[in-house]
Amino acid sequence: MSDPFERKIYEARLTPHRSMTPHAFYLFILIFCLGQVLFALPFFFMGAWPVAGFMGLDALGLYLAFRVSFRAARSHETLDLTPLELVFAQIGARGQRREWRFNPSWVRLEQTVHEEFGTERVELVSRGETIEIGAFLGPDQKAELALELNRALVDARMGARFS
Repeated sequence: MSDPFERKIYEARLTPHRSMTPHAFYLFILIFCLGQVLFALPFFFMGAWPVAGFMGLDALGLYLAFRVSFRAARSHETLDLTPLELVFAQIGARGQRREWRFNPSWVRLEQTVHEEFGTERVELVSRGETIEIGAFLGPDQKAELALELNRALVDARMGARFS
């Protein structure tokens, strides 16, 4: 039988939202480049070939910007809560990992709420250390995260269930 102290009370993986899938990205770039070529051809034939070159640079710049955005989307955060420990980890786009461990009995969840914009920050506070979680989430997602995590912390503080 599994150890009740190791049972996960709450587990979450937080990822930044990206509105474009990789397939849609390639389709968009293809259509954009075709449009650039069609627009640049008349300039090229009129002898204004530098215009075509700069339009090619525009397409390259847009492609690189999206690639950087997709690489950044690989970053994520994880939350794992057991009756004995809350582990929060930030994993960067290149795989670098930063991890914080908290005692669920001592950690506080703080929320900064703006009356017009909603939840702006969700933070874990323990022993003078403050860590923002889900900074890349929208206000509604932050509010939902705070509510779920707060409920889970209350459950963790009640202790392990042995049944």
